[in-house]
Amino acid sequence: MIKEVKTSKSDTPPPELNGILEASIPRYVRVTGTLNNRFVEFEFSIGDPELCVELVMQFEQFREFCKQHKAVELTAEQCAWLDYERLKWQFGQAGVSE
Repeated sequence: MIKEVKTSKSDTPPPELNGILEASIPRYVRVTGTLNNRFVEFEFSIGDPELCVELVMQFEQFREFCKQHKAVELTAEQCAWLDYERLKWQFGQAGVSE
């Protein structure tokens, strides 16, 4: 039998902080491709571009998504840095090239 979990007031931020906390964490998008000239493939991250989810949306939905989340598109330099960081871990350990 599953017991009901009761939340306390301390589990959620006070109402006056809701907007501040949400606005203070940067959000990023990185377009990785298109699909059938109808969809945008992209990565979305909150706070740290290295931790992301991959999403696919129609172009207009993507524009609205970015606007709603105030997401910033990563620059070419930031994308290259991310690729380099991910490449270092390709073999499961940093610095291992074999």
